[in-house]
Amino acid sequence: MKQSASLLPLLVMALLARAQERALLNSKEALTACGRMGDLMESTATAVPGLVRASAPLAENVRQACLNLRVVSPQHGLLTYNLLVNLRAYLSLADALPKPQPVPAEAQKQFAELRSLSERWEAHLRALLEQKELALRHPDRDNLRRYAEANRKLPPPQPGRPRVVFLGDSITDGWRLEEYFPERDFVNRGISGQITGEMLGRMKADVIDLKPAAVLVLAGTNDIARGVELSTIQNNLTMIADLAEFHQIKPLFASLLPVSDYHKDKNPAYEQTRRRPPQTIRELNAWLERFCRQRNFIYVDYYSQLVDQAGYLRAELADDGLHPNAAGYRLMAPVALAAIEKALAPAPRRKR
Repeated sequence: MKQSASLLPLLVMALLARAQERALLNSKEALTACGRMGDLMESTATAVPGLVRASAPLAENVRQACLNLRVVSPQHGLLTYNLLVNLRAYLSLADALPKPQPVPAEAQKQFAELRSLSERWEAHLRALLEQKELALRHPDRDNLRRYAEANRKLPPPQPGRPRVVFLGDSITDGWRLEEYFPERDFVNRGISGQITGEMLGRMKADVIDLKPAAVLVLAGTNDIARGVELSTIQNNLTMIADLAEFHQIKPLFASLLPVSDYHKDKNPAYEQTRRRPPQTIRELNAWLERFCRQRNFIYVDYYSQLVDQAGYLRAELADDGLHPNAAGYRLMAPVALAAIEKALAPAPRRKR
């Protein structure tokens, strides 16, 4: 009986977590909803006399909230709340103003969709707050939960088929390794938004316990964006290397990718160089290359393949100036594969 009682809180927590996951929008869904809300506010405002002018501050607040969610984090609680407040105020204002009769069918349809989005956004906000409350009670700073189930289900590596873990942030997270490296035992353990300290915290669960032959680390761009000192980034990467070597895992370190502002006219949030100065990226890459040379590690030079003559990420290789698109990943894949094969090649036999 005591055992059942002790399990009850865990069961409740699990049920709450599942309900929360259903309501919580992922980053892509949240940003898509943001864009759709803005479009619907713009189109419905023209259907009600006086609404365009009266709602201008609310529309601007929603637009700014969407931009900030994209730049800061789509899971930012206060920005999510501010967007909901302004969206509700817009709908209340639209209800209060006299409307032409009959209201155009298309406008009715758009208002209905906007109200549905408002309800969905409220459910998302509630789930977000519940997630943060659960995190406070059961902190998981490094997001070990993300791959916990996948790690449990992952079979051990097979002889003659060396496993390689790709450890990184959103650039790794968004890389569909199975498409670019078929028949290889390459395991993606990227988590969007992570910094080097969080990746260091995941080394045991997401790398060492998976028994890989090598780990390819792509990390540091989010540290730079958050103002983390270069010395701290370097210390974290050094500890990742030390842990890998201690467990007979060959560490490979990738250069940070260049960034660009080429797409900022499409969206102001795509101005990347302010938060990730190209000079700082080059400084960290220079350190990474020296570090790999000193420790006899493989340096994976994506940067040289993706940079243009001006020192920025080539416009056609990313749609936001930061994350590679399919064309970008196609250039990165052979660089990664060549580096991995070099790292895992048998050592040459010494002549007697």
